[in-house]
Amino acid sequence: MNILAIIPARSGSKSVPHKNIRLINGKPMISYSIEHALRSKLINRVIVSTDSEEYAKIAREYGAETPFIRPAEFAEDTSLDIDVFYHCLMYLKKTEGYEADIVVQLRPTYPIRNPEDIDRMIMMLQENEYADSVRSMVMATEIPYKMWKKGENGTILPIATDIPECYNMPRQELPIAYYQNACIDVVRGRVILEERSMSGKTILGYEMEDNYDIDTEEELERAKNQLRITNGGKRFVFDIDGVIAKLEPNNNYELSEANSTMIEVVNKLYDMGNEIILFTARGYVTGMDWSEVTKNQLSKWGVKYHELNFGKPNADYYIDDKFIDMNVLLEMFLDK
Repeated sequence: MNILAIIPARSGSKSVPHKNIRLINGKPMISYSIEHALRSKLINRVIVSTDSEEYAKIAREYGAETPFIRPAEFAEDTSLDIDVFYHCLMYLKKTEGYEADIVVQLRPTYPIRNPEDIDRMIMMLQENEYADSVRSMVMATEIPYKMWKKGENGTILPIATDIPECYNMPRQELPIAYYQNACIDVVRGRVILEERSMSGKTILGYEMEDNYDIDTEEELERAKNQLRITNGGKRFVFDIDGVIAKLEPNNNYELSEANSTMIEVVNKLYDMGNEIILFTARGYVTGMDWSEVTKNQLSKWGVKYHELNFGKPNADYYIDDKFIDMNVLLEMFLDK
């Protein structure tokens, strides 16, 4: 099958200027989506559709094709995906006789993406001949059944109408809702050309856990931090009590319990090739030697680490310019 990845990368962006080529850890953001496509086992052609010669040059440097410069009329703020993709497929058909069986849309604003998800979504479409497309989605954090739109004279009307008075129901009794996270879209080429649609009538959903679409400077910084960590080679120093272990109020550390969620994150960081250093103030607080107890606990809890240090001074506050909250790590690496 001809399985084509198209990465749409126009040069105009108001929220984050030139965000598609902004550097993230030394590489332009668009390069990550190109790499994701090239690492796919099923995609056999990668094209960047852009209105910029500068963007096209960068795309070629990272292994994508740029057979055309996208017309300005398809590179406006209000331009639709279907116009961009229809233009690309028609161009290839007219100039090369090339027709894509399956088209994969990889938006360049997703520098964090698992290529295995791309292949799973392609296979979903291959295995379900009745389907026109597959879209990635994440569980909605807001409840659409309690959302409203404004009517006339100050009235409000419910967005959802399939469940009577759903806005008065307990959240727990309402259906789970999902929204498309725009990370990966997979669609049959004929749907784009013949139906002039990016989805067709029968759409399958592929559930994902994360959402790393970049539309603000804050989201850009979050992605930079995530990529620095996941690339490995960094040194992490973790306190034991209150992080690796739950706090023991009477300082009887033999009774300490594992903080299993944080240990899972620490082990993931270790497996990524980061250096894990553990330290504790147990001896400083009690004047006792807790080394054997601590080592046995870490072994029992399955904590992966490179070095264990005792003697950290006890304090009410610790100040560090390289501090990262453990809840940030939990959000990064554990399923929501």
